[in-house]
Amino acid sequence: MDQMKIGKFIASCRKEQGLTQAVLAEKLGISNRAVSKWENGKSMPDSGLMLELCELLEINVNELLSGEKIMQDTYYKKAEENLLAMKNELDEKNKMMLRMEYVISIPVIISALLIILLAAYIEMPIVCRVLLIVFAVLMVFVMAFIAVSIEQKAGYYECQHCHHRYIPTYWQVNLAMHVGRTRYMKCPECGKRSWQKKVLRREADECIR
Repeated sequence: MDQMKIGKFIASCRKEQGLTQAVLAEKLGISNRAVSKWENGKSMPDSGLMLELCELLEINVNELLSGEKIMQDTYYKKAEENLLAMKNELDEKNKMMLRMEYVISIPVIISALLIILLAAYIEMPIVCRVLLIVFAVLMVFVMAFIAVSIEQKAGYYECQHCHHRYIPTYWQVNLAMHVGRTRYMKCPECGKRSWQKKVLRREADECIR
């Protein structure tokens, strides 16, 4: 989606309705700065505000995401394009989150191992040695909780029996046996347990008809 085009469209529609940035912001319960950032193409309206914003600007969400008024004969084509663009943006966000899991995990694990080696081979009081090892173990535990939280929120897990894709709870993910990002869990749809792989999209064939 072209944020600059959308921003200019918001500004144009706002002016058509005789609204200032301050008045629009007040009606939406946000700051003037947020509206300014939308109109300058620096950010997008939050999904929770889109319907209210469209109502105030007398447009629909499809037009908002297209950055232009849409004729009836091209409405569904634009809707599909916007949905695909939103899916692609979500996929990229999920990929970035999953990469972040490695960015966090690898340095912490290496640091913890170095601390443990330091405690094992360098002469120091036994209390300091124990404290260093405990600190290293705590680092790994905290990192693991953060990494699992990232993995749980990014994308979906797919049941190998019914192929239902869903987001399990944090503790379902955390307590499940796993190999990499594949976890042994119970599917909420068919009730069967299987090794469920992490996938980015909810449904491969989901689209606007």
